[in-house]
Formats: sequence, structure tokens, C-alpha cells
Amino acid sequence: MKKYTFTEKIDTRSGFGAGLTELGRTNPNVVALVADLTGSLKMGDFKKENPERFFQSGIAEANMMGMAAGFTIGGKIPFAGTFAAFATGRVYDQIRQSIAYSQKNVKICASHAGITLGEDGATHQILEDIGMMKMLPGMVVISPCDYNQTKAATLAIAEYEGPVYLRFGRPAVPNFTVADEKFEIGKAQMLSEGTDVTIVATGHMVWEAILAGEALEKEGISAEIINIHTIKPLDTKAILNSINKTGCIVSAEEHQKAGGLGESIASFLSENNPTPMEFVAINDVWGQSGKPNALMEKYGLNAASIEAAAKRLVAKKA
Repeated sequence: MKKYTFTEKIDTRSGFGAGLTELGRTNPNVVALVADLTGSLKMGDFKKENPERFFQSGIAEANMMGMAAGFTIGGKIPFAGTFAAFATGRVYDQIRQSIAYSQKNVKICASHAGITLGEDGATHQILEDIGMMKMLPGMVVISPCDYNQTKAATLAIAEYEGPVYLRFGRPAVPNFTVADEKFEIGKAQMLSEGTDVTIVATGHMVWEAILAGEALEKEGISAEIINIHTIKPLDTKAILNSINKTGCIVSAEEHQKAGGLGESIASFLSENNPTPMEFVAINDVWGQSGKPNALMEKYGLNAASIEAAAKRLVAKKA
């Protein structure tokens, strides 16, 4: 198994901020909107360097999405940022009607996603957003794994014509991908090749998948690790190629089991190549207030759960 190391832990929202700042310097059509969370989304440098292209909507997220849709009519590329709970649940009608249905070139930038929002609790820990967004026709859904990949994804979506939902987070996580590596929308990232079990993960769970793969290797199980950073469009070719080798698959995500990455994969495989599968995800419960690491442990969103799921699948093949 390929070995991965990291030199720092840093939040993925900072990767978004760095990417947005770079876009401010290189693409004059990029504008930024925020709903009273400039610091939380690391949009301060863009604001400082491009005050004429920065728009503070205040705590009026629905208005912000409408403004973003309007900017596209004049050829601008709006990046609308707020917490993921507000970027989806609070404004779903505006996104559905004014952005998705109208196929507006809006980039919905959602920070503080998932259970790792932590102490703010269930009201802010959106765990349904991937499902909400992927069901909208034409909406691209992206969930990068670390700082470097989030920055690269931010740059890439500015070049893509159409609505995008970009999901990232609050906690500091290992930064292990190659800096300045080109981000390809819809192209899964092979992290480690294997023959016994496929493990696909997205977002913060990618590093946990790597740790699980290392643990499995010590027990003689060869895991293929794939980073599915683009949930929609899904890289079905990469998934099929992998399960044709391994014959079973584990999905891992910081999201509800219903509506998430695993559900998309299961739906595709049921029609094309039915395959034994296990899901590591939140299973139809609300989150709670707590430290991010403690919550990930409580809800089984960790390497140990991925490893256990993989072992169950491999045992069934024996």
C-alpha cells in the first residue's frame, strides 16, 4: 500500500479562502458574497484585495442566493459563502428555482459541514446537504479531502460553467495531497491500489480510509483506497474498475447514510454490477454538541469502523 504522510493539520475552509484569494488576483469576473461570516469562511483576504467585488448580505442567506443568481446574468462568477446548514437547508427554494432550475453559474461554498462542526450541535451540523444538492438536476457536488485539494477545487470550479456545491469544513485535518495538483471535476483519485476490498471515501473521511488501509495491510488484507471528491458527477468507471478486482466495497462519509455518497454508489451498482457493500456514515440520527474528534468516534466515523466493515466483507468472500 502506498504510504501517505502529512506535515501539518489545517482546516479545509482555509483552502477555500486561499483559492478564492488567488481567483481574485487572476479572474476579474469572480465576485464573492457572504452572509455575515467573512472570518469563518476565510474570505477576508479577498475582501481586502477586492473590496469592489465583495458583497456582504448580512444574515439574509436567501437574498444572497438571489443576488448571486443575478450576478451571473452580467457575466460574473459569484462565489456565495456561508455555513453548510444555511447554504442548503435555509435557502433550498432559492437554490432550486433561481440557480439549479435556471442553470446559473453560481458557486455555493458551504463551510462547517458535517458532524465536525462540533460544539454548535445538531441545528448547525448539516448531515443531509449532499443528498439535497445531488438531487437537483445539473448541480455538481464536490467534497474535497484536505487544504490543498480544497484550494485546487475552488480554482477548478471557477472554470466550470454551471452551478456547483462545494462542501468543506471547520476542523484542522491532515494536509497530505500534492500542492497545486490539478483538480479534475468528476475524476476520482486513486490513492492506493489493492485487490481484496475497495474503500471509497469523501471529505474528512479520506484520511480515515488511508489509516484503515494501513491497518488492514498489517493483517494481510489489500485495500484499494479511492478518494471520491466529486460526488456528482460520480466517477462510475473508477468504481467499476475497482470492484471488478476486489468484489466488494466500503463507502465512508461524514453525512447521513440516506442520500449520501454510498447511496449513489449502491444505486449505480445495483443496476450495473450488484456488489457486496458496507456503509460507514451517520445512520438516521441527529448530531450532538461535542468536540469534533469525540463526535467522530461516537458516531463511528473513523478508521476503526472502516476497517471493521472491510473485514466483514472480506470474510463473506472466503
